[in-house]
Amino acid sequence: MMKRSPCVLLLTLVSAIALAAQAPQGWKMRIDRRATASDPDAAGPVKFVTTGSGFRATNPVAAVFWKPGSTATGNYTLKGTFTLMRPSPHVNYYGLIFGGKDLEGPGQSYLYFVVAQDGTWLLKRRDGNATQDLTRYTPNAAIKKLDASGKSTNALEVRVTADKIEYVVNGTPVHTTPKTGQTANTDGIYGFRINHLLDVEVDGLAVSK
Repeated sequence: MMKRSPCVLLLTLVSAIALAAQAPQGWKMRIDRRATASDPDAAGPVKFVTTGSGFRATNPVAAVFWKPGSTATGNYTLKGTFTLMRPSPHVNYYGLIFGGKDLEGPGQSYLYFVVAQDGTWLLKRRDGNATQDLTRYTPNAAIKKLDASGKSTNALEVRVTADKIEYVVNGTPVHTTPKTGQTANTDGIYGFRINHLLDVEVDGLAVSK
């Protein structure tokens, strides 16, 4: 049997790594830059790649990620598992978006249910360039904080029914809103949001009826 040279083996390894780190095909991203001097973005581009069965987003700036055609309507459950790969310099949030409209245009709108490394969660709404906190930054014991290695993994769900929306972390409901007012419109594009200064892996992003 012919032996491969070290150079050939190295090239094979590099090629395998490159294939494993390709940008997800068909996905889109919208950057959301900070305008606050006291909390600036970091330098450099967002790195969004496939990893295993999911994705990894390394974000010097905040961004929303979605795949055109990925929509949910009526009654549905949206879920995804998020692993924070290393601590952020301060608290920043990441998680699910749903009910998205015009995500590439000036009329962008979506709801987002997100968690942070300090064990808090938040529900927000975006309309154009304006955002609104629909809840306060709320701690919950169901949210896993950073472990000894500086990582944490949390499975998030949004359960939409005819009259309410339930927000779930690691199988535990942490909040419920009625399907009225600011959370009335849940039909639309789904995906995820990763805020600035974060490095997060996302797996199992899916909708079920």
